Amino acid sequence: MRYNFDKFDFVGKSKYFYMFSIAITVLGILVLAIGGLNYGVDFRAGSSMDIAVSENLQPRQDEIRALIDKEELGRYNLTVGTDRVTIRFDDILTDKEENKLKTDFAAAFDPTASAEVNTVDVQIAREIQTKAMLAVLIASLGIIVYVSIRFEWRFALASIVALLHDAFIVISVFSILQLEVNIPFVVAILTIIGYSINDTIVIFDRIRENLRFAKIKGKADLVRLVNESVSQTMTRSINTVVTVLFAALSVFVFGGESIRLFSLAMVIGLVAGAYSSIFIASPLWLLMKSKEKPKTPAAKSQSAV
Repeated sequence: MRYNFDKFDFVGKSKYFYMFSIAITVLGILVLAIGGLNYGVDFRAGSSMDIAVSENLQPRQDEIRALIDKEELGRYNLTVGTDRVTIRFDDILTDKEENKLKTDFAAAFDPTASAEVNTVDVQIAREIQTKAMLAVLIASLGIIVYVSIRFEWRFALASIVALLHDAFIVISVFSILQLEVNIPFVVAILTIIGYSINDTIVIFDRIRENLRFAKIKGKADLVRLVNESVSQTMTRSINTVVTVLFAALSVFVFGGESIRLFSLAMVIGLVAGAYSSIFIASPLWLLMKSKEKPKTPAAKSQSAV
């Protein structure tokens, strides 16, 4: 499908997207500072019991809570889906406590229920957090090196700001809504980074090509060049993000509980990546490029009289 954006002022409209992103980022930082992220069992010590059930137990949540409270297993978070019950305990359960809870739950609610328990100790949780942050850092450094070599440092800096923006938008939304952060969430963040840089590079490549043949005399010429470059790639950008977005939304709607938050992170990241490539990365490059000092022309040699 072909869209016409020839007369749209992408650079001029970017300030509204900057304000929106700053507002979400500031709110996310405040929530992170106050309450932090809602880490799942992958990132903090404790036990998580995932129980598959044959009937919808959502109307009986109070009964399930009463049963768990009776077991006296410490603090916990309960999530009841249509076909699954997830209980996240802050303490590590012993084998005796696990077996007793499984038996009591089956006797009270569903004799055919099957339960799976995942346990993480403190050291493993810290190691996973460190490796997750290291993975994001290595990915970012690799992108900086590649884009700097392939293009220039301004493109590299703008692309890193855009992809870190996309990642932090997802983190901010998850912190504000207190959604669970686990290993699939980290996979989603790394996937979003890869998708975001791909979309940004397409636009930057068009800017670079147009820059080769453009006669730039001032900032107005740069603004026109960026608007034209983004307009020329908008059809591809929209068609690509809509196609991937449909797939992510389908997984979110029809997928199981274990992959639903992963697909939600992908949906948020895809939307953020689509507009950051257009309204954040490109205007940021323009801002840095417009501050570049003009090259001094070589002095012409005077011929002898």
